[in-house]
Amino acid sequence: MPASVVIAGAGQAGLQVSASLRQAGYDGGIVLINDEAGLPYQRPPLSKTYLKDGRSERLLLRIAAFYDKNRIELLDQIRVERIDRRARSVALSDSRTLRYGHLVLATGARNRKPPIEGLELQNVVELRTLAHAAAIRRHVREKSRAVIIGGGFIGLEFAAVATAMGMDVTVIEAATRVMARIVSEPVSRYFADFHAGIGVRLELGVLAERVIGDADGRACAVELADGRSVDCDLVLIAAGVVPNDELAAEAGLATGNGIIVGNTLSTDDPAISAIGDCAAYVHPFAGRRIRLESVQNATDQAKCVAARLTGSPHAYEALPWFWSDQGDRKLQIAGLTDTADDLVAIRGEDGRLCVHCFRGGQYIGLESVNAPGDHMMARKTLAGGKHLSRQDLEKTGFDLRVFRDR
Repeated sequence: MPASVVIAGAGQAGLQVSASLRQAGYDGGIVLINDEAGLPYQRPPLSKTYLKDGRSERLLLRIAAFYDKNRIELLDQIRVERIDRRARSVALSDSRTLRYGHLVLATGARNRKPPIEGLELQNVVELRTLAHAAAIRRHVREKSRAVIIGGGFIGLEFAAVATAMGMDVTVIEAATRVMARIVSEPVSRYFADFHAGIGVRLELGVLAERVIGDADGRACAVELADGRSVDCDLVLIAAGVVPNDELAAEAGLATGNGIIVGNTLSTDDPAISAIGDCAAYVHPFAGRRIRLESVQNATDQAKCVAARLTGSPHAYEALPWFWSDQGDRKLQIAGLTDTADDLVAIRGEDGRLCVHCFRGGQYIGLESVNAPGDHMMARKTLAGGKHLSRQDLEKTGFDLRVFRDR
């Protein structure tokens, strides 16, 4: 076991690896470095419940006593500025240097800034951190107008919350359907209909070119590529994220849409691992190098690294799964469905939807809405590692024949 572990990044992945190390009996020093103020917290509620109630204490991953009890040294408002691999040390933003036996990079991702003029104007916001969410809450008010640039998970989650709070909401998405990078066409269509039904205006297949400011330097409209403009009091940029892999690249580690790691999540330096949103790895389920942005991935990768560091190494093969809460609709995805070439869409009562996804005749995942039982059954089925055809899948309990034509 390494004499000490330094963890750069205190999100879900960084916190989990520190907790899992102690659970596995690791007795060495653990330093958890947080570039934000305060205790590590959950990010998913920032675009949903926190915007409604503003109760940041509900977001905490662990209370303060947890860190003392488990001898985890938490450094907040501090960044790792540089890695010295030869000396096995990191330079911190407060001018200190820390030596490590093993370094875990859990540096996460940051919001992508699209090439749009006017993003520096007042009331143009982004949503990634608690500070971002707190700033947005100060802008949100009934009868005000919000324009969201980006029709992915974050943009649509915020759209549902803002509409429920009385705001007039427009979503601008360059693709021809919402969540196009993430879900199948039937699920995109389902959520487009849902958002239109609650009053969200969707502008699909059109680029936002410029945010227009008023005399006071506040955003007042968004100009579209087709010449139209949409008036606003608030602009949310929700155009995806990019991995924070610069620290690794500067240290000479291999990168490419993230920090490249092997099947046990080690970088090409055996004293350094990378996990969570910043790590790019070849998943056996996908058969290609991927980088996943999910709580499940962050948590399971952290556990995998902790097991290796405490003498129980194994390949990372956890089944990916995701979710997004948009109003009263819960989207859940089991598996990796973006390469599906055959779909079986089942529309049930009470807003339920299941889209079973196949590639080359084999079952690769389920996209579902308000169908938690089906989601859990799909996860169990996929985690079994069997190559299932449509006929095999029906034998597991999914009745595809009855609902296929609905």
